Amino acid sequence: MTPTLTASEVPAPTDGAHPRAAPRALQRVLKQVLQLAAMLAIALAMLTVILLATGHAVGPALAALVRGAFGSWYAITSATLVRAVPLGLAGLAVAMAFRAGLLNIGAEGQLLVGAVAAAALAAPLAATSPWLAIPLLLLAGAAAGALWAGVAALLRLRFGVLEVISTIMLNFLALYLTGWLVRGPLQEPTHINPQSATLATALQLPVLVDGTRLHAGVPLLVVVAVAAWWWLARTAAGFRLRAVGMNPFAAHTTGRIVVPRTLLLAFVLSGVLAGLAGAVEYTGVTFSLYENLSPGYGYTAIAVALLARLHPLGVLGTALLFGALEAGANAMQRDAGVPSVVVNVVEALLILLVVSADRLRARAPGEVGT
Repeated sequence: MTPTLTASEVPAPTDGAHPRAAPRALQRVLKQVLQLAAMLAIALAMLTVILLATGHAVGPALAALVRGAFGSWYAITSATLVRAVPLGLAGLAVAMAFRAGLLNIGAEGQLLVGAVAAAALAAPLAATSPWLAIPLLLLAGAAAGALWAGVAALLRLRFGVLEVISTIMLNFLALYLTGWLVRGPLQEPTHINPQSATLATALQLPVLVDGTRLHAGVPLLVVVAVAAWWWLARTAAGFRLRAVGMNPFAAHTTGRIVVPRTLLLAFVLSGVLAGLAGAVEYTGVTFSLYENLSPGYGYTAIAVALLARLHPLGVLGTALLFGALEAGANAMQRDAGVPSVVVNVVEALLILLVVSADRLRARAPGEVGT
């Protein structure tokens, strides 16, 4: 008979029964915190060099960046944390796919169709209890993201189309679909603005702190990240996904893992998380569907996942870092006259730095690398 894996057979980095489990877990958390602090320091150093090279005043620019990200309670809760939510959820989507060896570049499109599904369902649920309606809106977004990712899965598994190509193309299709819907079937009643009607207050995600924009999507992100980490580390399905990502041929021949089924699962889970990000952004921040609802969250999420080294809990930290950078970039442009795209350059340089460091580590003596 073909051997099957159970959750108890899955190798786990930590085990609650082991006497050294707690110290090891604490060491990993401390390592993540130190890595996040190091990345923040490197980002500021890179930004300083770019500001000097472009002739901008470094002091006022960095002061504006810090004020915009952490300068006040409102900046932290209503700018940094709010931006971290879609970045974190989409980052988890990218990490889940990449862990399976799938280069899903389609989180942006999956996020958009998630917001579209939530907006389309908002009107029929307007008279429903918020306790039922809000979860249904989020589930609709997650399901739409899964279906959108399923198109790329079908193209890959049935016709051999590389997911890098199909997911990028689907991003554009999602953007054009959103543009058509907000000028047609989902346009607001006056037909003046290219957007949907404003979401009823009762169906909006609850605000956690009065006077801020901090919504229930923040704790939801934490719960989803912990659940994703537990699923990958503690379940047989998560082990199969990681095994396929490491070496699909060995996973099939040695572990008797059905690779296409595992890849399909990774596609679907990735789409669920990205679609959920879109639904949360619609119900928690924008309250209307419009063409540029996402300022590129799905693309930035690739950086979020890579800098976290595809670790779900690490994504929480890198999402916070990128949320702070993007919130600070807006303040830097407003208060110091520095174009916000400078921060995008810093983000790109951070990715190159991390990828290069991983490559050098793989080539170090005693390491396996090609």
